[in-house]
Amino acid sequence: MDVMRAAGEYARRAAVENLPGVIHLEVGQPSTPAPRRAREAAVAALESGTLGYTDALGLDPLRARIVRHYREVYGAVIAPERIAITTGSSGGFMLSFLAAFDPGDRVVLASPGYPCYRHILSVLGVEPVLVETNADHKFQPTPALLDKVEGRIDGLILASPSNPVGAMVSPEELRDLAEWCDARGVRLISDEIYHGITYGVPAATAAAVSAHAIVVNSFSKYFSMTGWRLGWLVLPEELVRPVERLAQNLFISPPAISQAAGLAALDATDELDANVRRYAANRTLLLEELPKAGFDKLTVPDGAFYIYADVGAFTADSLDFSKRMLAETGVAATPGLDFDPARGAHFMRFSFAGGTDEMAAAARRLRAWHNKAKR
Repeated sequence: MDVMRAAGEYARRAAVENLPGVIHLEVGQPSTPAPRRAREAAVAALESGTLGYTDALGLDPLRARIVRHYREVYGAVIAPERIAITTGSSGGFMLSFLAAFDPGDRVVLASPGYPCYRHILSVLGVEPVLVETNADHKFQPTPALLDKVEGRIDGLILASPSNPVGAMVSPEELRDLAEWCDARGVRLISDEIYHGITYGVPAATAAAVSAHAIVVNSFSKYFSMTGWRLGWLVLPEELVRPVERLAQNLFISPPAISQAAGLAALDATDELDANVRRYAANRTLLLEELPKAGFDKLTVPDGAFYIYADVGAFTADSLDFSKRMLAETGVAATPGLDFDPARGAHFMRFSFAGGTDEMAAAARRLRAWHNKAKR
């Protein structure tokens, strides 16, 4: 968010000083709007009259449609009572953590990883336990890594595809992790918000391999609905009522208009899959062009829309490096510090969720910047 703010300041200066405009590779959101069906459903909901509170766990037709989604996409049979519609995945994480953990519990998560996991846990008095991962284990936790963790483990957060690396676990690896957790009474929370955005292999869901896992998903990424603040949980039966009571008190209900749009979005896969094909083209372009700009240590993502780059050859301070890159090229990218407190000063995250022409323009600017620095 600090980089986005700096990019906004650069844009205002660029307009006055006739500088090139900002190219946003820092933003982790699609540049496309919500699908047409979703927008039309929102308009219809607005014209139908008052949009009031819904049930705390969401509209029954939306919950039933998500059940159908799991059956059709994953072959998983889930009771609609286990689905909770949430105010984005952020609301889903808050409800999950409150329902599953107590103050003083210890929850393991991979580093690099999404920083809000550990921030939310810390606010709730739950200890985040970072496990450093690397390419040897595909930047994902493994049973062998978990066995090395000292002290009690009460929970494990798994993200596949992950942010910032785009790393995935196979169905077999997911099953192994779920069995490891179930055998030890460790609550598995599976972040699946980038499902649908994968390259070559589909993502597997924890809902198909464990009755005790919590699955968190969202309409933000694949469905291009970040600002609509709509997500969902697949809950173990024993946590449905606790989550419902928490949701009633913390959120009352998810936004009614967003739920109407989300129901329609689930039938817009043709439009949404076209977005994924564009991400795939952007991924190919940047993987080819970034090394020409000196970024030659890249993690190839299996999913999501990020490339994680080792910039240790240029800097030991990725935050300062990102500021200089923005000021001198107009290209905004995210320093790795948020994702990995120990090693992130040597890494940058490039988002390729924008247009392909933007990716090409960013690559040209970065290549020119690199060549100028070599002279």
